[in-house]
Amino acid sequence: MEALITFVLNFIYSSATLALIVLGLAMVFGLLGVMNMAHGEFVMLGAYSAYVVQSLGLNFIWAIPISILVCVVVGWLMEWTIIRHLYNRPFDTLLATWGVAILIRKGIEAIFSRDYKSVDQVMPGTIDILGITYPSYRLILIAIIIFLFVTLFAWYQKSKTGLRIRAMVQNPGLASAVGIDTSRLSTVTFIIGVSFAGLAGVLLAPLVRVEPYIGLDYLLSSFFILIVGGLGTLEGLLIGSAVIGGSDALISTIFDKTAGYLSVLLLSILFLWLRPDGIYSRR
Repeated sequence: MEALITFVLNFIYSSATLALIVLGLAMVFGLLGVMNMAHGEFVMLGAYSAYVVQSLGLNFIWAIPISILVCVVVGWLMEWTIIRHLYNRPFDTLLATWGVAILIRKGIEAIFSRDYKSVDQVMPGTIDILGITYPSYRLILIAIIIFLFVTLFAWYQKSKTGLRIRAMVQNPGLASAVGIDTSRLSTVTFIIGVSFAGLAGVLLAPLVRVEPYIGLDYLLSSFFILIVGGLGTLEGLLIGSAVIGGSDALISTIFDKTAGYLSVLLLSILFLWLRPDGIYSRR
């Protein structure tokens, strides 16, 4: 029974963190059609923001606004100089953002070196839950992610900005004709997307190693989730995160982490072959 409860908690934690990581990419790729290969680097910038805050002796909470500020500035420069000229050209955005990813990665490497950094646990210790002990920070992180997704879903469905974004995605020409500034809205959507990636990096920093190449693993996992779940909806994102996170957690528990990663890769290939639109894509 304890093993089952542990597996369920690990499944929820894995799915929630994956959903948080992929959220920014889902907004940029699913809504704007931009294949942002630098998505993982924005996660990495968030993690390094947490490391810098810790090095300065500041409270960990300061890492959140600092990471968002960094991602907003870098994301705006990236969108202003490159992305806005390549909308509706996904392959070109793939190549361009891959180059940006290399520049960001090498810049961080030049500043901090390639050595692994660590961020202290914000809330060390465990909590007794259903007869087992589980890391307290993981449970708090799950609660934060659930609250974040509920808030974002309500905002996207009920707010005027969310309505404008949906109109722009469904018919950009008509949206522009009725007075919606689609260019500005695309910029805002892109910046919000990369800012969520930075936020994910901050929240995950105490649980992972912080180094310049940390973003590559997150980039692959994000695309796997979008392949399985489908593009353009929060529902598809959550379903994809549950499928990928559950498969990885189950196979890794039975065998090892390598087998879990291989199962995720094979599952993504099968979906590309048999159901390229994913489980729940936007129609």
